[in-house]
Amino acid sequence: MIRKALMGVLLLTAMQAQADYKCSVTPRDDVVINPQSVQVVGENGNLVIAPDGSLQFNGRPHTLNATQRQLAVKYQQALRSDLPWINNGALARVEKGRVALDKIIAQEVGESSNMRGRLTKLDAQLKQQMKRIIETRPDGLTFHYKAIDQVRAEGQQLVNQAMGGILQDSINEMGAKAILKGGGNPLQGVLGSLGGLQTAIQNEWKHQEKDFEQFGREVCSKVVTLEGQRKGLVETLK
Repeated sequence: MIRKALMGVLLLTAMQAQADYKCSVTPRDDVVINPQSVQVVGENGNLVIAPDGSLQFNGRPHTLNATQRQLAVKYQQALRSDLPWINNGALARVEKGRVALDKIIAQEVGESSNMRGRLTKLDAQLKQQMKRIIETRPDGLTFHYKAIDQVRAEGQQLVNQAMGGILQDSINEMGAKAILKGGGNPLQGVLGSLGGLQTAIQNEWKHQEKDFEQFGREVCSKVVTLEGQRKGLVETLK
């Protein structure tokens, strides 16, 4: 259950909903945003749009009519708004998940549990992975579409590696607590404590799961809309 919660935030960041469906659109272009322009470059060509709607497509400036300029302005405005929204929403949910899991471990295992340190380390590693997808800068950001699959795979490896240590720590620490308590079968005490930890995590995941899924749907909706805007604009340039 810890694994599912941690991978949930990573999958969201990779523009996939935690629900059992995939977004109908997979990004195929990088997006570079700065105050002077928005550049959408990748498998669909090289589109550069200024805030006033003037643009170049595949290195060639285009003279736009009023309708085309309006499409260009709205598309670059949507990218400037939606990509930071996705990034901030994903980071907020990572932090919310970390705080909730840390609180559960502190309550169920103890304030000094090594599991908390492992969770903090994993949290930092996952956030670094997220930055490979949406790289923020003081003057804007860059979305790297090719990083999505790489981050998903490497993030899964990080979670798997951390889970081995977390599981071992939980057995060791709860075993030590059971022995100190005495008065019965230590193994039974460990199993009971592990059950309590899992129940607490399951309850917290149920509490957060709907928000994760809803955010995933909203991310997908924005990605689909953005791709529709891009296609609509580019069609008028042909």
